[in-house]
Amino acid sequence: MIGRRAVQRVSSTKGFAKVAPHVIPALDRTVHRLTRGRVLLSAQMLPGVVLASTGARSGQERRSPLACMPEPGAGTWILVGSNFGRPGHPAWTHNLLAHPDAGISWKGEDIPVTAHLLAGEERAAVWQRLLVFWPPYATYQARVDREIRVFRLVRRAAGDSAAGGRPPG
Repeated sequence: MIGRRAVQRVSSTKGFAKVAPHVIPALDRTVHRLTRGRVLLSAQMLPGVVLASTGARSGQERRSPLACMPEPGAGTWILVGSNFGRPGHPAWTHNLLAHPDAGISWKGEDIPVTAHLLAGEERAAVWQRLLVFWPPYATYQARVDREIRVFRLVRRAAGDSAAGGRPPG
């Protein structure tokens, strides 16, 4: 797909890393709200979710539109804290470390999830799949000194709603 390759090239640039974090999430949140959870603009190129997590310091609900790699056979989703190849970890990763019970909006469905930070061999195996799924992750990792955080989101039972684990609503 020539369009996908062009987007991958553009998304690997430093200019994109400076502009995208300010533009893409704002557009995604607006369109997601206006379509009542049915549409994410960024999901036209990559699958995406809106993560509803609890702020690590504030305790307030935070909403973050994010690209994800679904794991259909397992019914789980992989989130990558690439921050578009910028130096610091994105805030949503701190939130999940402090409060792993969260919620996602996935294709218009609200789903309670628990986030698990991947490490060691498990992370390495998923990272290799991520590089096939979206090659710019390699550029993002090469650009930063930190190890990019990778989380697996696992569906929780609907009644199992720990504080802050509400699905987006």
